Amino acid sequence: MHKLISLFLALSAAGAAQDAPAPAWQFAVSGDSRNCGDVVMPAIAASVLKSGAQFYWHLGDFRAIYDFDEDMAPPAALHLQAPHLNIVSYLKNAWPDFIDHQLRPFQSLEIFLGIGNHETIFPQTRQAYLAQFEKYLNSPRLAGQRDRDHDTGGFRTYYRWVMHGSVDFISLDNASGNTFDQEQMAWIRARLAEDRKSSAISTVVVGMHEALPGSKGMSHSMCDSPAGIASGREVYNLLADLRAAGKKVYLLASHSHFVMDDVYHTAYWKDQVLPGWIVGTAGAVRYRLPPGQTGSETARTDVYGYLLATVGSDGSIQFAFHEITLDDLRLANAGKTPDALVQWCYSENKEQTIPAPHACAAVP
Repeated sequence: MHKLISLFLALSAAGAAQDAPAPAWQFAVSGDSRNCGDVVMPAIAASVLKSGAQFYWHLGDFRAIYDFDEDMAPPAALHLQAPHLNIVSYLKNAWPDFIDHQLRPFQSLEIFLGIGNHETIFPQTRQAYLAQFEKYLNSPRLAGQRDRDHDTGGFRTYYRWVMHGSVDFISLDNASGNTFDQEQMAWIRARLAEDRKSSAISTVVVGMHEALPGSKGMSHSMCDSPAGIASGREVYNLLADLRAAGKKVYLLASHSHFVMDDVYHTAYWKDQVLPGWIVGTAGAVRYRLPPGQTGSETARTDVYGYLLATVGSDGSIQFAFHEITLDDLRLANAGKTPDALVQWCYSENKEQTIPAPHACAAVP
């Protein structure tokens, strides 16, 4: 009898293992680290390094640019003895400050950067962005991927890389005009067509700053322009077709400064729902959640953190939000940042305006 019970337990365990593929590896992602990123990102880096994630992916908006970030020019009410910052010195140092205070804490961990709309606010330009961040946009992995793809276009603000031979990561650029330009659209079509034909690629993960149209991000997305609606819908439909062909597809965005899952489970997409997350929680001023949204297991604001993604052996991915607490911020900033600023970033860095709902128009 004991042998029968043992055999039953062994068979049950084997069946459970088949139903739930063993975790294979992890990566981390978040976006929007302007305003208080110098305070928040070191804590995110410390947590990501402990997790064993193989890379960190930032989805854009590194510095405010249109105004001083509070971590570079602390609020006057805090009465901190901070050096005077003028417009010239701020613009000169904004991106180097991001590298020094927000990226260096990741140490040797591989980092991928997406471009956000604040990276193109005047006087910043895409050419300046490419020059400043060439180390990350033209890394050995990305340059090698272009060579294998026979892509002669040089390094750009959008790109792709394959991990472990089977997961295609695609980082897109909708930082201007809420849209993908024509050259990028041609590249996307070709890239997804190749993934569809490939027997090696099991999973496609697409990240961008602004969510595609029809998300729970509502008007703070590619819905903000007719060109964005048209190009964004095409990309969404291409990805839906890719999933119908048997590939696993996941969508990641930031831009809205909260965290939310299942963001394409909307009336706009009806029964054609792709799994998607918004995670704009890396230090930017935190927004109110869109009104009337239901169905998300995770929908939070006034939090900082990142998504830790676990890729299973079959290419499926599970995403979990890892919150950064006040204690995490204090530990990461001890001896470097005044506690008054740490506390301000944790408690006061928020916008109270409730966004007005805005329907995203359909495009034939």
